[in-house]
Amino acid sequence: MSRLEAGEDAGAPKDRPTGGFVRTLKGRALRLLSQREHSRHELERKLQAFEETPGELAQALDFLEAKGFINEQRVVESVVNRRSTKLGASRVRQELQAKGLPAEAIAEAVQNLRSTELERAREVWRKKFGAPPPDAAARAKQIRFLVGRGFAPEAVRRVVAGADDM
Repeated sequence: MSRLEAGEDAGAPKDRPTGGFVRTLKGRALRLLSQREHSRHELERKLQAFEETPGELAQALDFLEAKGFINEQRVVESVVNRRSTKLGASRVRQELQAKGLPAEAIAEAVQNLRSTELERAREVWRKKFGAPPPDAAARAKQIRFLVGRGFAPEAVRRVVAGADDM
């Protein structure tokens, strides 16, 4: 049965039910925030298509920020906690920058990650490979893997070179 046969308005957006319920920008933002922490920049990007009047989205996000639903520090902590076990400081920094977070908060988080870079790289290497590379090709593969994960070249060199120290 088509939408017209069902008595629906052909001009109504598909994601807005016509039964009297209309999703507001605040409601959409809260739904996104209930799934994981989002920065203001992310919410603006995701919700701007639903803004009907100019300034409506900024007003809704200002309200949510004032109530504490949007918190940049929580976003930084969330990303660091979720991603630092698998990724190096460089990749975590890229993810934080993509979320439009303040540079000071990113710099502080990355500085904290740098202090544990070697241990985290060693743990990622151990889970993936667990054994020293038998030849130059395997060594290159291990190095590419760790560098691709965003670990510092010095930490990668020490992990792969010290693989026999396990």
